Amino acid sequence: MPAEAADQDPGRREVRKVARVVLLDPQDRVLLLHGHEPDDPSEHWWFTPGGGLEGDETHEQAALRELVEETGITEVELGPVLWRRSCSFPFAGRRWDQDEWYFLARTAQTATAATALTELERRSVAGSRWWTCGELTEAHETVYPTKLAGLLRRLLDEGPPATPEVLDTEIV
Repeated sequence: MPAEAADQDPGRREVRKVARVVLLDPQDRVLLLHGHEPDDPSEHWWFTPGGGLEGDETHEQAALRELVEETGITEVELGPVLWRRSCSFPFAGRRWDQDEWYFLARTAQTATAATALTELERRSVAGSRWWTCGELTEAHETVYPTKLAGLLRRLLDEGPPATPEVLDTEIV
């Protein structure tokens, strides 16, 4: 389909550019946020901090901004892009199509305080938790990206990939 025809396709959804952070503490635990549907807390999951790019900010700028907004953590050493993922999922009454970049980051600051959440985030984020790789591997809860336990184990064993790994597309 020509680009101009795609722009006029009413069924075509815009792909949201997203920066996410795989934040590790000194014990190599990863920080995940606990989210749920705004009107149904029984439908819940865990996910990495991050969100959409705003204006002309870079992925790196968005990753750091989102991390501060969602966790209050400011003392961060941002590393390379580890993974890229395309995903599509229903949330808050609409379908979201995203191109996600996952950055490695390290911090010694483990206390969190989500003080700058959006109204939607206030209705859908129930807290955060530091997870060990072993805890993630044994978890029976939904975690995004779905293969995070294995990805984290490989990251800890081998270090960051030389170039970002493209993860399988996830459609929920």
